[in-house]
Amino acid sequence: MSSSETLAGRVAIVTGAGRNIGRAIALQLAQDGAAVVVNVRSNKAEADKVVSEIEAGGGQALAYVADVTDPKAVEAMAQAALARFGRIDILVNNVGLRAEQPFETMSYADWREVMEASLDAPFHCVKACLPALKQSGAGTVVNIGGLSAHTGSKDRAHVVTAKAGIVGFTRALAHDLSDAHITVNCVVPGLIDRPRPKDSPAPQHHSSNRTISGERGKADDVAAVVRFLCSPAARYITGQSIHANGGAYLGS
Repeated sequence: MSSSETLAGRVAIVTGAGRNIGRAIALQLAQDGAAVVVNVRSNKAEADKVVSEIEAGGGQALAYVADVTDPKAVEAMAQAALARFGRIDILVNNVGLRAEQPFETMSYADWREVMEASLDAPFHCVKACLPALKQSGAGTVVNIGGLSAHTGSKDRAHVVTAKAGIVGFTRALAHDLSDAHITVNCVVPGLIDRPRPKDSPAPQHHSSNRTISGERGKADDVAAVVRFLCSPAARYITGQSIHANGGAYLGS
């Protein structure tokens, strides 16, 4: 699918890959030669469409429906990847909920729903994929963070907390998995345009933050950073949070 195919022979699992950033990541990894497990929670048609796009370009892919907050479902997905492709080299934890709700009206169930998607799911996915990632010799984990974890945001106590937790999870795993030659990084998107239902407005922090260029990013802009971190050229990068936000946030 690519003139370089730097990921030829590698296998990636991308969670939440049916649309938007997850889809873009799956397509770009496939363009570099990786076989891709396209995970969705329930919409098999979306996953099948991404698989068809990959296969049309000469790549390999597997659509897999699994709720990644369910450890048994995640384990089954990892086993399906191994059964189909024989290995797992790359895990991209893209799933997350980005709800907005005043803290005063937020229930514990609301809080836990976001934590399960944004923190528990990556835990389950790394656990399930770890034996295969260790065997890879050049395993890669990329977690997808969130701009509001670094800037703060109104009505997002659960989301800000969860995405800040992903940064800590990334740093901890970079230490824990280094002996197995597994890199762990976090890519932080910011102000990314994507299709939204009419009843789902853009996040509040999109109106309170600005990019340097004045332009919003695209899913492919985020996917390009993930693509690089999964490449052989990025093996010396680990434990980092790398922002793709057009200068909307300039902190470390």
